[in-house]
Order: sequence, then structure tokens, then C-alpha cells
Amino acid sequence: MTETLSEQLEAYRAGWRVRVPLDRQAAMDAHVAELAAGGIGKTAKQVGDLAPAIKLPDQHGNAFDVASLIAKGPVVVTFYRGGWCPFCNMELKAYQNVLPRLVAAGASLVAISPETPDHVTDTAAKNELSFPVLSDVGQTVAKAFGIHYAFTKELRGVYDGFKLDIPGRNGAVDDWSLPLSATYVIGADGKILFADTRTDYRERTDPEDVLRVLEHRAAAE
Repeated sequence: MTETLSEQLEAYRAGWRVRVPLDRQAAMDAHVAELAAGGIGKTAKQVGDLAPAIKLPDQHGNAFDVASLIAKGPVVVTFYRGGWCPFCNMELKAYQNVLPRLVAAGASLVAISPETPDHVTDTAAKNELSFPVLSDVGQTVAKAFGIHYAFTKELRGVYDGFKLDIPGRNGAVDDWSLPLSATYVIGADGKILFADTRTDYRERTDPEDVLRVLEHRAAAE
């Protein structure tokens, strides 16, 4: 039986705890706790809110307006940190695997990253993604959704240790920041039907949970 995304992530986190030095783990755990205490998950856009406009370049270099999908039915919007993030890649592949079921439920799917278009293109190709993957350089859309956060000095030191140039990959000089790994479902009226804005990037919305929302909605219509 195929593992769910939640099961895959649980197994990966166990290995992550073994591989990553304890001091780096402590700094990352502390930052996750700070985000939760700061209430970003509560100030982010939530169910019932009108979703901000999403107009960004896709992996093919074309301007993409998510409103064109919303006009046809619900749209799943998932924010990911970047192609360098193994948790993100697992999530993207999981969504690709359930894409036929999402479509059967009358929905569309897009993913959004703060990375530059070139990196977004690489991520889409690497994971063989057939849905729109959008580049949010400057994180205008992430900020509009209220899910953008800045690194602490301690967290920046951790990523320096991993040799990850976040500002370089995001095309934003000296901007050490990322979006929460949030997932939304936007209805045809533009309002948010489902929102998961958890602060721990090592946890993700399982596509099966999103499918249950969509399939229940489709059955009720």
C-alpha cells in the first residue's frame, strides 16, 4: 500500500533527527516555537476570508492569473519554501500523485514558491509536475496571505551552515525570509474554503485531507 504524505514525512523527520546536528535542530525548533507564539498562523488568511489576487509567472515563463482557474471551480493553492527543501519536494510529488482525483473533484491546483523562475522551472521538471508552479519573487502574494516571516539571526546561521543561500535562490538581496508551508482551497466566489497555516515546515497538509474537503463538497452539489 502506498504511504500517505504524512507517513512519508514522519519517516523522514525521524532520519532528520539523526542526521542534523543537535545545535542546529535546537535553533530550528526554537524558531518554529517563536512563529507559533507570535501568532502568524492566526493572522494569516483563514476560512471565509477573500483570497488575495494571484498573478505570477509560471514554470514555463508565462504570466499566470489564478483567477482564470477560480472561475471554473475550487483551486488548491500550496506554498512551498523551495526546491532545496526535501519536505517540499515530497509534498509536491504527493500532490502530483493525487492530481487526477483533484481534477475529478472539479478542482485545480497551483504551487507557489519565493524562488526565482529558473529555480521554479527546475523544481517542476525534477518532480515531473504537470500543474502550474508559480514564482513569487519578493513574496508579494505570500505577504498578502499573511504567511511571510523573516529569519532570526540564529536561524540564518543554521542555513549558512547548510550552505543554503536563501536570498540568492529567491532573487532578493539580503532578504532572509520564507513563507509558511501553507495550503488553501479557494472557492469559485474567491473565498477561502480551507486553510492550513501550520508553523512547522516539517509538517504538511496531507493531500488526502484536501481531497476529503473537495470530494465532500462535490458530493453535496
